[in-house]
Amino acid sequence: MFYFRCVLFILFFALSLDKVDLLENGMALTPPMGWMSWGYYMCSTKCEEDEDKCLNEKLILSVADSFYNEGYQEAGYEYIIIDDCWSERQRDENGRLVPDKRRFPRGMKFLADYIHAKGLKFGIYTNIANVTCMRYPGSYSHLDVDAQTFAEWGVDYLKVDGCFVTEDYLNVGYIDLGLALNRT
Repeated sequence: MFYFRCVLFILFFALSLDKVDLLENGMALTPPMGWMSWGYYMCSTKCEEDEDKCLNEKLILSVADSFYNEGYQEAGYEYIIIDDCWSERQRDENGRLVPDKRRFPRGMKFLADYIHAKGLKFGIYTNIANVTCMRYPGSYSHLDVDAQTFAEWGVDYLKVDGCFVTEDYLNVGYIDLGLALNRT
């Protein structure tokens, strides 16, 4: 009898909930759809050992071509996102992030332009700590210069991680990075 009462109560409660009205503005009707390098390639930077599993310019161009030529766009896929491990291990003399010159010889602006020419959007990764999850340079204390760099490159989507920071800083860091992006 107790079980029956519990089921009846839950059913009554569920049926008594009012419908929630959402903002009908045409935005974000689907989640962001695209391809991100992390799932298979992760931090594959040793291209000389396995060229077929290497996070590099050739791979990103190939993905963009596949999206364009094989119908992914028509299905709603639009983002090509490079995850962690894309940069050099040190910033340049002006404090800017630098793409790995060996794996991305023409740089991120070239990739963004190539991807945009196919009607797609370009995304990249950062972390709000001083290093990324894989210990490449992070955006902590470089939020404005990184936001400006990403804007100059033509980045449409920014994946932001929170490795190596406290939960309290996440609440501040994400907001501060968002404000820095808005200033670009």
